[in-house]
Amino acid sequence: MAITASMVKELRDSTGAGMMDAKKALTETNGDIEAAVDWLRTKGLAKAAKKSDRTAAEGLVAVNVEGGRGVAVEVNSETDFVGKNSDFQKMVSGIADVAVKAADIDALKAADMGGKTVEQTVMDAVAVIGENMSVRRMSSIEGDVVVSYVHNAAAPGMGKIGVLVAMTGGDEAFGKQVAMHIAAVNPASLSEADLDPAVVEKEKQVQIDIAKESGKPDAVIEKMIVGRMQKYMSEVTLLNQAFVVNPDLTVGVAAAEAGATITGFVRLEVGEGIEVVKEDFAAEVAKAAKG
Repeated sequence: MAITASMVKELRDSTGAGMMDAKKALTETNGDIEAAVDWLRTKGLAKAAKKSDRTAAEGLVAVNVEGGRGVAVEVNSETDFVGKNSDFQKMVSGIADVAVKAADIDALKAADMGGKTVEQTVMDAVAVIGENMSVRRMSSIEGDVVVSYVHNAAAPGMGKIGVLVAMTGGDEAFGKQVAMHIAAVNPASLSEADLDPAVVEKEKQVQIDIAKESGKPDAVIEKMIVGRMQKYMSEVTLLNQAFVVNPDLTVGVAAAEAGATITGFVRLEVGEGIEVVKEDFAAEVAKAAKG
């Protein structure tokens, strides 16, 4: 497979590796970006297997809690200006109100909202505001106690990141602290049991390959892997992460001290996973000039 400059750039941006190292990794993995990231990590050449933290789409995430059920809904727009528009915010708030009684995203889009379906309401807003919009995602959670938190709020109950935390026991103040932790740290799952086994196995294999590069005996490598996987779990699972409010405690231990059991969480961030192709400013102007 031909290795293009854009592929090398994408790998460099995601790992911080040098140009020649990135090109070699892609060559070794036949152009597979994901495998190339693992190859670089194995060789100790990736500064960080990171994801871009730039928002790829605009809009708002709204949260709503009613009784023991909470929902988070992402409504996208093309520009951040629309996210600050009061009419758009009013629409998003209304959608979140409807969502708390909807079973899933399809049911939400078909639900009544002031005499029209949610989907039709959004289409009408597109015609008025002049930007493409969509109800992209909805996640819900249930529990004895459900607490919501919005980070970077644009209006009450909506912002760039929406978090829901479900607990048994504890109080709203502690639940809010946990929600803020989730917004900041973005855990992959509640606990090790909730992680995708394929993801765990892949990480373990990467760590084995890294350890083998050290040339140490197999018995030593086995011990190294145990420690490294424990560290991995402490980084990606909520209950094992150091609590941002008190880093001396894990979130799980802090919950126990607060008389709470965290049973689940939801975290939605505007634009997660959406890629937007951006032209450079000169090209954009030239294109506009040509009509």
